Amino acid sequence: MSSFDYDLFVIGAGSGGVRASRMAASFGARVAVAEDMFLGGTCVNVGCVPKKLFVYASHFAEEFHDAKGFGWSVGKSSHSWPVLIENKNAEIERLNGIYGNLLKNAGVELIDGRATVVDAHTVAVGDKTYTAECILVAVGGWPMIPDIPGKEYAVSSNEAFYLEEFPKRVIVVGGGYIAVEFAGIFNGLGADVAQLYRGPLFLRGFDEDVRNHLSGEMRKKGIDLKFNSNIAAIEKTDSGLVATLEDGSVMEADLIMYATGRVPKTEGLGLEEAGVELAKNGAVIVNEDFQSSVPSIYALGDVIDRVALTPVALAEGMVISHNIYNGEARKMDYS
Repeated sequence: MSSFDYDLFVIGAGSGGVRASRMAASFGARVAVAEDMFLGGTCVNVGCVPKKLFVYASHFAEEFHDAKGFGWSVGKSSHSWPVLIENKNAEIERLNGIYGNLLKNAGVELIDGRATVVDAHTVAVGDKTYTAECILVAVGGWPMIPDIPGKEYAVSSNEAFYLEEFPKRVIVVGGGYIAVEFAGIFNGLGADVAQLYRGPLFLRGFDEDVRNHLSGEMRKKGIDLKFNSNIAAIEKTDSGLVATLEDGSVMEADLIMYATGRVPKTEGLGLEEAGVELAKNGAVIVNEDFQSSVPSIYALGDVIDRVALTPVALAEGMVISHNIYNGEARKMDYS
Protein backbone atom coordinates (compact mmCIF):
# COMPACT_ATOMS: atom_id res chain seq x y z
CA MET A 1 0.00 0.00 0.00
CA SER A 2 1.31 3.42 -0.99
CA SER A 3 2.13 5.90 1.75
CA PHE A 4 0.30 8.61 -0.21
CA ASP A 5 -3.36 9.49 0.31
CA TYR A 6 -3.99 8.91 -3.41
CA ASP A 7 -2.22 7.44 -6.39
CA LEU A 8 -3.51 10.29 -8.55
CA PHE A 9 -4.81 13.73 -7.58
CA VAL A 10 -6.43 15.62 -10.45
CA ILE A 11 -6.92 19.39 -10.32
CA GLY A 12 -9.85 20.26 -12.54
CA ALA A 13 -12.97 18.29 -13.48
CA GLY A 14 -13.18 19.24 -17.14
CA SER A 15 -13.20 16.82 -20.04
CA GLY A 16 -9.56 15.79 -19.76
CA GLY A 17 -9.43 15.62 -15.97
CA VAL A 18 -12.62 13.56 -15.71
CA ARG A 19 -11.52 11.12 -18.42
CA ALA A 20 -8.05 10.62 -16.96
CA SER A 21 -9.40 10.12 -13.43
CA ARG A 22 -12.12 7.67 -14.51
CA MET A 23 -9.72 5.56 -16.56
CA ALA A 24 -7.05 5.59 -13.86
CA ALA A 25 -9.63 4.44 -11.31
CA SER A 26 -10.76 1.66 -13.66
CA PHE A 27 -7.18 0.35 -13.60
CA GLY A 28 -7.23 0.22 -9.80
CA ALA A 29 -5.72 3.60 -8.90
CA ARG A 30 -6.98 5.58 -5.91
CA VAL A 31 -8.06 8.87 -7.45
CA ALA A 32 -9.37 12.22 -6.23
CA VAL A 33 -10.51 15.19 -8.31
CA ALA A 34 -10.76 18.77 -7.00
CA GLU A 35 -13.01 21.31 -8.71
CA ASP A 36 -14.00 24.77 -7.49
CA MET A 37 -16.40 25.79 -10.25
CA PHE A 38 -18.44 23.37 -12.34
CA LEU A 39 -18.13 19.81 -13.59
CA GLY A 40 -17.51 19.26 -17.28
CA GLY A 41 -15.14 22.14 -17.93
CA THR A 42 -15.31 24.90 -20.53
CA CYS A 43 -17.14 22.96 -23.25
CA VAL A 44 -20.08 21.90 -21.11
CA ASN A 45 -20.51 25.10 -19.12
CA VAL A 46 -19.26 28.14 -21.04
CA GLY A 47 -18.28 26.74 -24.41
CA CYS A 48 -19.57 24.37 -27.07
CA VAL A 49 -22.79 23.22 -25.41
CA PRO A 50 -24.43 26.52 -24.35
CA LYS A 51 -23.07 28.22 -27.48
CA LYS A 52 -24.82 25.66 -29.69
CA LEU A 53 -28.06 26.21 -27.77
CA PHE A 54 -27.71 29.96 -28.39
CA VAL A 55 -26.95 29.36 -32.07
CA TYR A 56 -30.07 27.19 -32.42
CA ALA A 57 -32.15 29.90 -30.74
CA SER A 58 -30.80 32.58 -33.08
CA HIS A 59 -31.77 30.62 -36.22
CA PHE A 60 -35.50 30.53 -35.59
CA ALA A 61 -36.31 34.07 -36.73
CA GLU A 62 -34.88 33.26 -40.15
CA GLU A 63 -36.66 29.90 -40.26
CA PHE A 64 -40.00 31.52 -39.41
CA HIS A 65 -39.44 33.86 -42.34
CA ASP A 66 -38.45 31.07 -44.74
CA ALA A 67 -41.42 28.93 -43.67
CA LYS A 68 -43.84 31.24 -45.50
CA GLY A 69 -42.36 30.19 -48.82
CA PHE A 70 -43.19 26.60 -48.00
CA GLY A 71 -46.84 27.32 -47.26
CA TRP A 72 -46.62 27.75 -43.51
CA SER A 73 -48.53 30.54 -41.83
CA VAL A 74 -46.42 31.70 -38.92
CA GLY A 75 -47.95 34.18 -36.49
CA LYS A 76 -46.25 37.05 -34.76
CA SER A 77 -43.21 35.84 -32.87
CA SER A 78 -41.17 37.26 -30.02
CA HIS A 79 -38.17 36.03 -28.06
CA SER A 80 -37.71 35.81 -24.29
CA TRP A 81 -34.04 35.99 -23.36
CA PRO A 82 -34.69 35.03 -19.68
CA VAL A 83 -36.48 31.83 -20.79
CA LEU A 84 -33.52 30.89 -23.02
CA ILE A 85 -31.08 31.49 -20.16
CA GLU A 86 -33.23 29.53 -17.69
CA ASN A 87 -33.57 26.53 -20.00
CA LYS A 88 -29.90 26.67 -20.93
CA ASN A 89 -28.97 26.64 -17.24
CA ALA A 90 -31.23 23.64 -16.61
CA GLU A 91 -29.55 21.69 -19.40
CA ILE A 92 -26.07 22.56 -18.11
CA GLU A 93 -27.05 21.47 -14.59
CA ARG A 94 -28.27 18.16 -16.03
CA LEU A 95 -24.91 17.63 -17.70
CA ASN A 96 -23.06 18.61 -14.50
CA GLY A 97 -24.99 15.86 -12.73
CA ILE A 98 -24.01 13.32 -15.37
CA TYR A 99 -20.33 14.17 -14.89
CA GLY A 100 -20.73 13.84 -11.13
CA ASN A 101 -22.30 10.41 -11.54
CA LEU A 102 -19.55 9.31 -13.93
CA LEU A 103 -16.93 10.13 -11.29
CA LYS A 104 -18.91 8.56 -8.46
CA ASN A 105 -19.60 5.36 -10.38
CA ALA A 106 -15.92 5.08 -11.28
CA GLY A 107 -14.95 5.28 -7.60
CA VAL A 108 -13.29 8.69 -7.90
CA GLU A 109 -13.52 10.98 -4.88
CA LEU A 110 -14.75 14.46 -5.81
CA ILE A 111 -13.44 17.27 -3.61
CA ASP A 112 -15.25 20.61 -3.81
CA GLY A 113 -12.82 23.52 -3.66
CA ARG A 114 -9.88 25.27 -5.27
CA ALA A 115 -6.76 23.13 -5.20
CA THR A 116 -3.23 24.51 -5.23
CA VAL A 117 0.05 22.66 -5.58
CA VAL A 118 2.24 22.70 -2.47
CA ASP A 119 5.08 20.49 -3.68
CA ALA A 120 5.77 17.52 -5.95
CA HIS A 121 3.39 15.26 -4.03
CA THR A 122 1.13 17.58 -2.03
CA VAL A 123 -2.01 19.50 -2.87
CA ALA A 124 -3.94 21.93 -0.65
CA VAL A 125 -7.71 22.44 -0.83
CA GLY A 126 -8.89 25.02 1.67
CA ASP A 127 -7.29 24.20 5.01
CA LYS A 128 -6.70 20.55 4.13
CA THR A 129 -3.72 18.98 2.42
CA TYR A 130 -3.62 15.75 0.44
CA THR A 131 -0.66 13.72 -0.77
CA ALA A 132 -0.49 11.86 -4.06
CA GLU A 133 2.09 9.85 -5.97
CA CYS A 134 1.11 11.79 -9.10
CA ILE A 135 -0.63 15.14 -9.58
CA LEU A 136 -2.45 15.96 -12.82
CA VAL A 137 -3.11 19.61 -13.65
CA ALA A 138 -6.20 19.89 -15.86
CA VAL A 139 -7.47 23.39 -15.04
CA GLY A 140 -8.10 24.52 -18.63
CA GLY A 141 -8.03 28.08 -19.88
CA TRP A 142 -9.73 31.41 -19.27
CA PRO A 143 -10.80 34.22 -21.63
CA MET A 144 -8.34 37.07 -22.04
CA ILE A 145 -9.44 40.71 -22.32
CA PRO A 146 -6.71 43.18 -23.35
CA ASP A 147 -5.51 45.62 -20.71
CA ILE A 148 -7.15 48.84 -21.90
CA PRO A 149 -8.79 51.68 -19.93
CA GLY A 150 -12.31 50.58 -19.03
CA LYS A 151 -11.72 46.85 -19.61
CA GLU A 152 -13.84 46.19 -16.50
CA TYR A 153 -16.92 47.26 -18.46
CA ALA A 154 -16.41 44.58 -21.11
CA VAL A 155 -17.42 40.94 -20.84
CA SER A 156 -16.01 37.71 -22.22
CA SER A 157 -17.94 34.75 -23.62
CA ASN A 158 -18.11 33.40 -20.03
CA GLU A 159 -20.34 36.26 -18.87
CA ALA A 160 -22.27 36.41 -22.16
CA PHE A 161 -23.89 33.10 -21.26
CA TYR A 162 -25.39 34.60 -18.10
CA LEU A 163 -26.55 38.08 -19.10
CA GLU A 164 -29.69 39.06 -17.20
CA GLU A 165 -30.99 41.30 -19.99
CA PHE A 166 -30.64 41.02 -23.74
CA PRO A 167 -28.55 43.91 -25.11
CA LYS A 168 -29.96 45.95 -28.00
CA ARG A 169 -26.57 47.24 -29.22
CA VAL A 170 -23.59 44.91 -29.18
CA ILE A 171 -19.93 45.25 -30.10
CA VAL A 172 -18.07 41.96 -30.48
CA VAL A 173 -14.29 42.27 -30.53
CA GLY A 174 -12.25 39.48 -32.09
CA GLY A 175 -11.71 37.61 -35.33
CA GLY A 176 -11.87 33.94 -34.35
CA TYR A 177 -14.83 31.60 -34.70
CA ILE A 178 -16.13 32.38 -31.21
CA ALA A 179 -16.37 36.08 -32.08
CA VAL A 180 -18.03 35.26 -35.41
CA GLU A 181 -20.54 32.92 -33.79
CA PHE A 182 -21.52 35.38 -31.08
CA ALA A 183 -21.94 38.15 -33.64
CA GLY A 184 -24.37 35.85 -35.42
CA ILE A 185 -26.13 34.87 -32.19
CA PHE A 186 -26.79 38.45 -31.07
CA ASN A 187 -27.78 39.46 -34.59
CA GLY A 188 -30.17 36.54 -34.99
CA LEU A 189 -31.87 37.35 -31.70
CA GLY A 190 -32.48 40.94 -32.75
CA ALA A 191 -29.57 43.08 -31.58
CA ASP A 192 -27.73 45.68 -33.65
CA VAL A 193 -24.26 44.12 -33.91
CA ALA A 194 -20.84 45.42 -34.88
CA GLN A 195 -17.84 43.10 -35.00
CA LEU A 196 -14.37 44.61 -34.75
CA TYR A 197 -11.18 42.83 -35.75
CA ARG A 198 -7.70 44.32 -35.76
CA GLY A 199 -6.66 42.46 -38.93
CA PRO A 200 -7.76 42.86 -42.57
CA LEU A 201 -10.09 39.81 -42.52
CA PHE A 202 -11.38 37.54 -39.73
CA LEU A 203 -10.92 33.76 -39.29
CA ARG A 204 -7.18 33.83 -39.97
CA GLY A 205 -5.99 30.35 -40.89
CA PHE A 206 -9.31 29.29 -42.43
CA ASP A 207 -9.91 28.87 -46.18
CA GLU A 208 -9.64 32.23 -47.94
CA ASP A 209 -12.79 31.74 -50.07
CA VAL A 210 -14.82 30.83 -46.97
CA ARG A 211 -13.56 33.91 -45.11
CA ASN A 212 -14.49 36.26 -47.93
CA HIS A 213 -17.86 34.63 -48.57
CA LEU A 214 -18.79 34.66 -44.87
CA SER A 215 -17.94 38.34 -44.49
CA GLY A 216 -20.29 39.16 -47.37
CA GLU A 217 -23.09 37.01 -45.94
CA MET A 218 -22.74 38.53 -42.47
CA ARG A 219 -22.99 42.01 -43.91
CA LYS A 220 -26.16 40.97 -45.77
CA LYS A 221 -27.61 40.02 -42.38
CA GLY A 222 -26.93 43.51 -41.10
CA ILE A 223 -23.80 42.88 -39.05
CA ASP A 224 -21.43 45.85 -39.22
CA LEU A 225 -18.01 44.30 -39.84
CA LYS A 226 -15.15 46.66 -39.06
CA PHE A 227 -11.77 45.21 -40.02
CA ASN A 228 -8.45 46.87 -39.20
CA SER A 229 -10.26 48.27 -36.15
CA ASN A 230 -9.65 48.01 -32.44
CA ILE A 231 -10.88 49.59 -29.21
CA ALA A 232 -8.50 51.90 -27.35
CA ALA A 233 -10.72 52.66 -24.34
CA ILE A 234 -14.19 52.03 -22.92
CA GLU A 235 -16.29 54.43 -20.86
CA LYS A 236 -19.54 53.84 -19.02
CA THR A 237 -22.26 56.48 -19.40
CA ASP A 238 -25.88 56.87 -18.33
CA SER A 239 -27.02 55.51 -21.70
CA GLY A 240 -24.62 52.57 -21.95
CA LEU A 241 -21.02 52.12 -23.02
CA VAL A 242 -18.86 54.28 -25.27
CA ALA A 243 -15.96 52.68 -27.12
CA THR A 244 -13.22 54.93 -28.45
CA LEU A 245 -11.39 53.22 -31.29
CA GLU A 246 -7.69 53.52 -32.04
CA ASP A 247 -8.47 55.78 -35.01
CA GLY A 248 -10.29 58.20 -32.69
CA SER A 249 -13.83 57.30 -33.81
CA VAL A 250 -16.50 56.54 -31.23
CA MET A 251 -19.13 53.79 -31.00
CA GLU A 252 -21.95 53.32 -28.48
CA ALA A 253 -23.21 49.99 -27.21
CA ASP A 254 -25.10 48.28 -24.40
CA LEU A 255 -22.65 45.37 -24.37
CA ILE A 256 -19.03 45.02 -25.43
CA MET A 257 -17.91 41.40 -25.63
CA TYR A 258 -14.32 40.34 -26.18
CA ALA A 259 -13.51 37.05 -27.88
CA THR A 260 -9.79 37.63 -28.25
CA GLY A 261 -8.41 34.31 -27.12
CA ARG A 262 -7.93 32.28 -23.98
CA VAL A 263 -4.92 31.73 -21.77
CA PRO A 264 -3.99 28.78 -19.51
CA LYS A 265 -5.53 29.20 -16.06
CA THR A 266 -2.39 28.64 -13.99
CA GLU A 267 -2.17 31.91 -12.07
CA GLY A 268 -2.11 31.35 -8.31
CA LEU A 269 -1.94 27.57 -8.68
CA GLY A 270 1.44 27.28 -6.94
CA LEU A 271 3.09 25.54 -9.87
CA GLU A 272 6.13 27.79 -10.24
CA GLU A 273 6.76 27.67 -6.50
CA ALA A 274 6.71 23.86 -6.76
CA GLY A 275 9.33 23.98 -9.52
CA VAL A 276 7.06 23.49 -12.53
CA GLU A 277 8.28 25.31 -15.62
CA LEU A 278 5.69 27.49 -17.36
CA ALA A 279 5.66 29.15 -20.77
CA LYS A 280 5.33 32.94 -21.10
CA ASN A 281 1.54 32.66 -21.44
CA GLY A 282 1.27 30.49 -18.31
CA ALA A 283 1.01 27.15 -20.10
CA VAL A 284 2.51 24.14 -18.34
CA ILE A 285 5.47 22.89 -20.36
CA VAL A 286 5.28 19.10 -20.70
CA ASN A 287 7.14 16.34 -22.56
CA GLU A 288 5.53 13.79 -24.88
CA ASP A 289 4.38 11.82 -21.81
CA PHE A 290 2.70 14.96 -20.40
CA GLN A 291 5.20 15.23 -17.54
CA SER A 292 6.20 18.69 -16.39
CA SER A 293 9.66 19.66 -15.20
CA VAL A 294 8.62 18.03 -11.91
CA PRO A 295 8.31 14.33 -12.92
CA SER A 296 5.38 13.57 -10.58
CA ILE A 297 3.32 16.50 -11.87
CA TYR A 298 1.53 16.00 -15.18
CA ALA A 299 -0.72 18.31 -17.21
CA LEU A 300 -3.13 18.02 -20.13
CA GLY A 301 -5.80 19.88 -22.07
CA ASP A 302 -6.04 23.63 -22.62
CA VAL A 303 -3.57 24.32 -19.81
CA ILE A 304 -0.70 22.94 -21.94
CA ASP A 305 -1.79 25.12 -24.89
CA ARG A 306 -1.38 22.60 -27.70
CA VAL A 307 -4.78 22.01 -29.31
CA ALA A 308 -7.62 23.47 -27.24
CA LEU A 309 -10.39 21.02 -28.11
CA THR A 310 -12.43 18.67 -25.94
CA PRO A 311 -11.65 15.50 -27.97
CA VAL A 312 -7.95 16.32 -27.72
CA ALA A 313 -8.12 16.61 -23.92
CA LEU A 314 -10.01 13.30 -23.80
CA ALA A 315 -7.35 11.59 -25.91
CA GLU A 316 -4.55 13.04 -23.77
CA GLY A 317 -6.31 11.75 -20.66
CA MET A 318 -6.43 8.27 -22.20
CA VAL A 319 -2.71 8.35 -22.97
CA ILE A 320 -1.78 9.41 -19.44
CA SER A 321 -4.05 6.95 -17.61
CA HIS A 322 -3.19 3.96 -19.81
CA ASN A 323 0.53 4.61 -19.60
CA ILE A 324 0.82 5.23 -15.87
CA TYR A 325 -1.77 2.78 -14.57
CA ASN A 326 -2.04 0.09 -17.26
CA GLY A 327 1.61 -0.33 -18.19
CA GLU A 328 1.24 0.86 -21.78
CA ALA A 329 3.44 3.14 -23.88
CA ARG A 330 0.93 5.19 -25.84
CA LYS A 331 1.90 8.37 -27.66
CA MET A 332 -0.44 11.22 -28.55
CA ASP A 333 -0.98 11.62 -32.31
CA TYR A 334 -2.23 15.16 -32.88
CA SER A 335 -2.56 14.62 -36.64
